[in-house]
Amino acid sequence: MDIITGRIYKPDRLLYYIQPTEEEKEQFFVGKIPQSLAVYDGAFGTYDCPGLFRVQNGSSLLEVIGIEFRPGDSRINYPQELAAVPLPKGFMVTALFTDVDYLCNQLIDDGICQMKEKMASQNLQSNWLRPMKNPRVIQIFTLNNCNRVLIDAEPMENGDFLEIIEPSTPNEKVLYQMAYHDLITGHYNWNYLWPHIIGYGMDGLQDFSFVHFDVKDFNSINVVYGHDVANNVLSRIVGQMNRMDWVYGSARCDNDNFAMLIKDMPEEETRQKLYDFFDGITVLEEDPNYHIYYRCGVVPMRNTLLLGDRVADAGKQAQRLGNRIYETEVLFYTDQMHDELEWSIKIKAYFDTAIRQDEFLVYLQPKYDINTEELKGAEALVRWMYHGRKLLSPALFIPIFEAGGLISKLDDMVLNKVCGYIKEWESRGLELYPISVNLSRKSLGNPNLAKHLTSIVDSYGVSHSLIEFELTESAAYDNQDYMISVLRELRELGFKISMDDFGTGYSSLSLLTVLPIDTIKIDKSFVDHIGNVQENKKECATLKHIIAMIEELNLNSLAEGVEDKEQIDLLREYGCEIVQGYYYSKPLPVLEYEEKLK
Repeated sequence: MDIITGRIYKPDRLLYYIQPTEEEKEQFFVGKIPQSLAVYDGAFGTYDCPGLFRVQNGSSLLEVIGIEFRPGDSRINYPQELAAVPLPKGFMVTALFTDVDYLCNQLIDDGICQMKEKMASQNLQSNWLRPMKNPRVIQIFTLNNCNRVLIDAEPMENGDFLEIIEPSTPNEKVLYQMAYHDLITGHYNWNYLWPHIIGYGMDGLQDFSFVHFDVKDFNSINVVYGHDVANNVLSRIVGQMNRMDWVYGSARCDNDNFAMLIKDMPEEETRQKLYDFFDGITVLEEDPNYHIYYRCGVVPMRNTLLLGDRVADAGKQAQRLGNRIYETEVLFYTDQMHDELEWSIKIKAYFDTAIRQDEFLVYLQPKYDINTEELKGAEALVRWMYHGRKLLSPALFIPIFEAGGLISKLDDMVLNKVCGYIKEWESRGLELYPISVNLSRKSLGNPNLAKHLTSIVDSYGVSHSLIEFELTESAAYDNQDYMISVLRELRELGFKISMDDFGTGYSSLSLLTVLPIDTIKIDKSFVDHIGNVQENKKECATLKHIIAMIEELNLNSLAEGVEDKEQIDLLREYGCEIVQGYYYSKPLPVLEYEEKLK
């Protein structure tokens, strides 16, 4: 079993609850929440989703399903029909249990011991908290494929509790100014705001929403108007933050990045407050014709508490969704983003274990000659047998591994497995066809890529002609000169090269004339709607001309996602050479693919 530990702060709160039946408890652990609580999930003023609670309430022990609310707020619609008990503020240690079958009683009874062992074995310097021996509150929440446990915590001896100490001597004042203030604006910096974010250091602050924003195209102000004007923009932003009575604390983080802790308000009220805030600093004082725009990410209070020391990353995650140049944007971090973040943290932490336990499987999707309908090879696709029990689609983990820099290791694993299969087939006298494997953007950034790939293939004694490397169309256009040199070197070494997802939005026809590739794979989106020529004249005409162009360039054409005979007939008529899709075969486990080689 794998667990991921952390810490969060919970303020004073009211727990509204029901006394569940045994059946309702069992249903809770498969993600089904009683309707009387589900209606309040995500409501304004809630601190978390509905969960299972063990609460020591005086001499009695409550084991209930409930949801926490901020007390004493007239804007909140409290569940009057439910019983309630107050829960005290304080820190909690958390554990994300990645074993999906780790169930209720075992989870509660073993949770404290597991977390203690984990924290002791890691000897984490940041862990200045430990689970209480007799915690008053234990909380369990079900998430996608895992369970999250929170337990009342107490400070450890010699922990690294971070505290901001007010200066008393002249030397201390100088050091304080240097440590906690920004040199340009004189305002607080990130070092000062950080302790407040993770739940201590600001007296009386119970909860807050987190805001992170920057100035769009700030560099242009520096270049065109000079540093003094740009610095004045930063100072005006600080002045605006200081004037807002709904801003509890703020900081200039770095460059043109700022952060604020603000009053928790309903989403539309927060949105309006922030747009009004930015409207007050949208005109450049030195040039009224120049308008300043901002990109802002907001983490609502509920997620701010749950994320703890990861809240800044969440604010930036929401902020990065902004893509309109001449417009101020306010973007909210959502529960879906939170679930995705929890999932990404969990599987990235588990990645090396999954590699060691050989949980990643290679499936092979056959490719066929459209005229002879004979096998021509296959594409290697990766699947994840998560914890040895549940097969995960690549969509659930490939984008996360790409963003987290783990994808190159996965690429190497696939290449190693493919080479191993080919070598075994060769030793058994089976017919051999080229197998294509993916080259991710991360792998393509390796300056010694050709040497690295060759060393893997050569270690198995596999002919280079039996390996085809696929790169996506978007990756091919990132660094054109470098890409051309790498692909040319791979082709000179005898490997085949194909471009995947052709036509998905990055096409540069002039570059196709110089890219050293063998095959262009036409994206499934061009094939989906060609069954009826009369109804889909434009789609058919586009596909026909793409195939003709590929032929003129003396390249091979491969159509992906072919699912019915009408598509096959049209692709054959248009001159397509190779097809891949469910019409001939879905992706197959290796043993099933082997049957086609006999």
